[in-house]
Amino acid sequence: MLKGFFHVPKAVNEPVKGYAPNSPEKAAVQAAYTTMWNAKIDVPLYIGSEEIKTGNTKKISAPHDHKHIVGTYHLAEKQHIEKAIANALESKKAWADMAWEQRAAIFLKAAELIAGPYRARINAATMIGQSKNIHQAEIDASCELIDFLRYNVEFMTQIYNDQPKSDSSVWNRLEYRPLEGFVYAITPFNFTAIAANLPASAAMMGNVVIWKPSDSQVFSTKIIIEVFKEAGVPDGVINVVFGDALMITDTVLASRDFAGIHFTGSTHVFKDIWAKIGANIHHYKTYPRIVGETGGKDFIIAHPSANAKQVSTGITRGAFEYQGQKCSAASRAYIPQSLWPAVKEQLIADVKSFKMGSPEDFENFITAVIHEGSFDKLASYIDQAKKDADAEIIVGGNYDKSVGYFIEPTVIVTTNPKYTTMETELFGPVITIYVYEDAKWEETLELVDTTSEYALTGAVFSQDRYAIEVATTKLQNAAGNFYINDKPTGAVVGMQPFGGARASGTNDKAGSALNLLRWASPRTIKETFVTPEDYRYPFLG
Repeated sequence: MLKGFFHVPKAVNEPVKGYAPNSPEKAAVQAAYTTMWNAKIDVPLYIGSEEIKTGNTKKISAPHDHKHIVGTYHLAEKQHIEKAIANALESKKAWADMAWEQRAAIFLKAAELIAGPYRARINAATMIGQSKNIHQAEIDASCELIDFLRYNVEFMTQIYNDQPKSDSSVWNRLEYRPLEGFVYAITPFNFTAIAANLPASAAMMGNVVIWKPSDSQVFSTKIIIEVFKEAGVPDGVINVVFGDALMITDTVLASRDFAGIHFTGSTHVFKDIWAKIGANIHHYKTYPRIVGETGGKDFIIAHPSANAKQVSTGITRGAFEYQGQKCSAASRAYIPQSLWPAVKEQLIADVKSFKMGSPEDFENFITAVIHEGSFDKLASYIDQAKKDADAEIIVGGNYDKSVGYFIEPTVIVTTNPKYTTMETELFGPVITIYVYEDAKWEETLELVDTTSEYALTGAVFSQDRYAIEVATTKLQNAAGNFYINDKPTGAVVGMQPFGGARASGTNDKAGSALNLLRWASPRTIKETFVTPEDYRYPFLG
């Protein structure tokens, strides 16, 4: 699998469309939204060439209008998972043997389909099924997914082109084989791009995949599948199953041919899967690759030299875009006493200016959280903060699930740096702020580093370069993606490879060649041109 003499188009980041009033892109998404809102889709299992409707179904509803049913999806039984594994393995040889540039062409075509004819539909599906406003849908379902597909092709060619040295007597080369077996992809609700990239990146490197999407992301999953099919992904390469997560995972992990997992989701689930893989390790043909991005308790820390308006904007955007449901969303902040009055004033004003409601109204900045379980959890923490003596809600704190799962963006201020919402991942529009004494900058950095088990993203705001250097050094293990004078969200493929360590994952950096390398098993080939015919070396005389 060498690069050969082919050159692929250089990856370029997809421009973000503005969706201004009266723009053609706005009209296209509004039309797609209306059509899909009333479409009542029926999503089967996709196993090999079959679309299997089991008859055991669940309803798909919109989080911002949970009584409105937009479709159904079919649930797998164990026999379907076993069939998907068999189909994947049957498809493996032809797919692995396919020339890399043919695989590249498929995913480059998928990128252009999303950039063009599928753009309005995949954005509208993400707005309906995941309650993203148009901007959040655009930067996720369109731009980031397009970037993943384009850049992964470029990264793949870079990997294949990385060859060892040779000399006149020997030719050394590396062959980048797919893993021996199949890859299991488990994807989250919060990013359509991640949902597509986890199976696609492994498949691009010649692997076959069993893909289990989140139950809360099935609506846009169907569009992804349509794109992959039209782009030419062969039957059996990416098999898509829905249903009981525990049953599916246990069936997959029981297979001797399980070769790796590409996961984004909760830390608890990932650790359980890791333990099961360990328990089965003597059963597998090869050591499985375990790649995961999990939780976060992402931080913002401001130095006394920081610009108060920049800090406040970093908090409002970092904590509340997509209702705080990004893995990278800011959920704890540390603000110096001298800066707090100005930050507080703008923060309250900004949050009060947010419009909340259905993403169909393009003026709404905030929409609903993903489901009732999330809503209830968030509401319980907000209620507890209202009772606790060491916490105060300075803005927000209301919620309503009569129509949709709406949680008001909420700012809690605490006098206890280890208060529960400073430590616990909530995954919603709630941020907790601790105000520290200006002189305790380095002590507060220590607090940031030791308060959370996670290490995904974090941000420092400062106009003092010495302070930035100290923070960068002291917090080197606290965040896999570290931002200076910016919010801790919004990593761009090809620019900020994404991933964290500690309880936040294996830090295999999606959006870079590092991640794709995990889905290849290199073979070194040494070819000697003039082969020795006598074992004796010169030192023997």
